[in-house]
Amino acid sequence: MDAAGMGLEAADGRSPAGGDVDAAPVVEDIPADVLALVLRRLDGASLAALGCACSCFHELASDPATWRGICLAMWPSVRDVPCCWDGGGGHRALFADAFPFPAAPAAAPSVPASGSGCLPARLVSAVDLHHGGACIMSRVVDTDTSSDWFLGSPFRVDALVQEGFSAPSPITPAELTLSWILIDPSSGRAVNASSRRPVSVDRKWLTGDIVMRFTVVLRDVALDAAVTCDERYGHVREVSLCIEGGDGGGVSGRDGLAAITAAMAGARQGRGAEAAARLRYEEFVNGKRARKEWKARREGILDLCCSGVGAAAFAGFLVMLTFR
Repeated sequence: MDAAGMGLEAADGRSPAGGDVDAAPVVEDIPADVLALVLRRLDGASLAALGCACSCFHELASDPATWRGICLAMWPSVRDVPCCWDGGGGHRALFADAFPFPAAPAAAPSVPASGSGCLPARLVSAVDLHHGGACIMSRVVDTDTSSDWFLGSPFRVDALVQEGFSAPSPITPAELTLSWILIDPSSGRAVNASSRRPVSVDRKWLTGDIVMRFTVVLRDVALDAAVTCDERYGHVREVSLCIEGGDGGGVSGRDGLAAITAAMAGARQGRGAEAAARLRYEEFVNGKRARKEWKARREGILDLCCSGVGAAAFAGFLVMLTFR
């Protein structure tokens, strides 16, 4: 028998001698420790999807050490965050909260009428800035959100201001990624407050600085994370997070905390979330521009009416003086 015939018989499940070929090994035949090593090479989204395949994979995909390694690889700053979620689902719960983009709520978040009792008293920001795949900044910012000053002022958290730093190479917006995770230590919930890549790049013509915005839109407010740098020298000057309203104005700390709390407790977007987030940002910008144009037209009409009333009053005054 030639080699081709032997190959056909082997593919048909029979050996050249007439016996049956051994069945191919199944996943359950692979030792658990070997499978665990393989699963540790997966990214978080793939590992979470694999854990839903069967009970065997679900148990292996729930290994706390694996999820901790995944979180630290994606967000090095998490290493310095108190493990306030250890009592729940561990780093797996953190990944489930912080990796997907928050879905836009169906209704605007409500602010408690009785002060800030239902709002978090502290907000921890885990900020990681990467350029070309290398981490160039990793920082944790602990913000006291219970003070009257914070609640009454426009919402703003600075991860880097004034001192700045120089990147190893000139900053290229296309190679810059930002991760800004907001964590509520009291509940252990977290939310992704920035797009991974910039949704807009603007230049300040007066100073020559480049402002890259990593914005996530939550219905009628936007979490506006911005990185300001000197593109020529690779000097990062500022990394900050603000919350902007639909009319382009700032949102108070109290209203901003209400929006963040609702996003933490709300749903997350699955596949195609990054493209949907960019589309929501474009719609938000277009809506803000339309509202500004409508406001300008309204103010123009009011100015014209006031000018007409003033002119009529002045003319009447002149007529009264003439015929007096």
